Amino acid sequence: MIPLGRDTLPEAETVYLRLLRQAPPWRKMELATQMSLAVRTLAECGLRRRYPAAGPGEIHRRLACLLLGTDLSARIYGCFPGDGPPEPDGADDH
Repeated sequence: MIPLGRDTLPEAETVYLRLLRQAPPWRKMELATQMSLAVRTLAECGLRRRYPAAGPGEIHRRLACLLLGTDLSARIYGCFPGDGPPEPDGADDH
C-alpha cells in the first residue's frame, strides 16, 4: 500500500483508513466537502498573495481559471483581461 503521507505513522494510517471504511456515506461526503473547501480556500489565499491589488471580482475570475481551466472560464465569464491563471511560484517573477 502506498502511504498517504510521509509524516504519518503507518499504525495511525491503518486506523484512519479503517475509520474511513466504516464511516457512513454521509460522513464521507461531509469529509470530501470539507477537503474541497479547504483546497479552494488555499487557492484563494495564494491568489490574494500573488495579486495583492486584486479585488474580489478578479480573485473570483482567477480562481475560475484555476478550477475550470482558461478556456472554459473564458466561455463562462468572457475573456479575462490579462494572462489567465498564474504560473507556479517563481515562474512569472521578473
